Amino acid sequence: MTSGTATTGDSAVFLEQMRALALAALDAWDLPVMSIAPIKVRENAVFRVDLAGGGRAVLRVHRRGYHSDEELDSEFHWLRALEAAGIPVPRPIPSRRGRDFEVVAASGGSRQIDVFEWIDGNQMGSVETGPTGTDEAIAGQYHRIGTIAARMHNQSSDWQRPPGFQRHAWDLRGLVGEQPLWGRFWELAALTHTQKSLLDRARALIASGLAAYGTRPDRYGLIHADLVPENLLMDGDRVRVIDFDDAGFGWYLFELATSLYFVTGDRIYPTARDALIRGYRSERPLSDEALEWLPLFLAARGTTYLGWVHTRPDSDTAREFTPALIERVCAVAEEFLAAC
Repeated sequence: MTSGTATTGDSAVFLEQMRALALAALDAWDLPVMSIAPIKVRENAVFRVDLAGGGRAVLRVHRRGYHSDEELDSEFHWLRALEAAGIPVPRPIPSRRGRDFEVVAASGGSRQIDVFEWIDGNQMGSVETGPTGTDEAIAGQYHRIGTIAARMHNQSSDWQRPPGFQRHAWDLRGLVGEQPLWGRFWELAALTHTQKSLLDRARALIASGLAAYGTRPDRYGLIHADLVPENLLMDGDRVRVIDFDDAGFGWYLFELATSLYFVTGDRIYPTARDALIRGYRSERPLSDEALEWLPLFLAARGTTYLGWVHTRPDSDTAREFTPALIERVCAVAEEFLAAC
């Protein structure tokens, strides 16, 4: 994993709290820890762990309440199944008690903490900057994303999940129901009356569209739900998928919409879209008829980001990105409504 600068969406106090918690939690692992340094601190806090002898590991302090212990157990079940299917993913380092994660007491409540083997590589890009390089390089990146997405969908379609498997669902209720997974986006205070009216109309049509599309097994299953450039690490020709925190049940087209969302409206969008589709089709069928539904899932994906900032109004991320998010979400929603 790349070591990058921590993204301190909250205060320096929060970062120090997470660092202290991470250090305390490492007592539960048999690792020769020398030091730790933040990689990314938003709601989860991710740290690089430097080990004696030059080795490294990655420690993740989970946001409180996002996943139950059963849901986090299920994440590890899927990671191991993906690796068994030949899809490179992070490998957990069990604690001294042989557990994939430990629950550690902290001020305000306990937190789940896990540790993974270090992965060499560089992020394909970031949400903030998007993919980098020439058009040819960007096409190659999105072709890889499409290929990986299809292979993951093939695995999840064929996999017999273990008893008790639990994850959240990016379904109709989770996206546009009364209590969406990431928040009631239509209540975002920064929306103008016109924007709110637009999103109200889009929400209703998204709901009817999702119901019409349906949840047949060939179109709905277990997805990563965050296959954006920053969650793919490249080491030469090898690409590894990281950050399964948002993984759950959802539409396979929602996965592709997530990968494309932050380049919608950009010059490179047609290049990225075509390359993503070619990559996907190299591993899994995807009909032109199915692709006609992509605007629906782009519109649905956009609303989730507004829900995210709505529920975190005091975060640096919300303060910095809310205006640009609203502009993009409304533009995608208008295109969707015009196509209906």
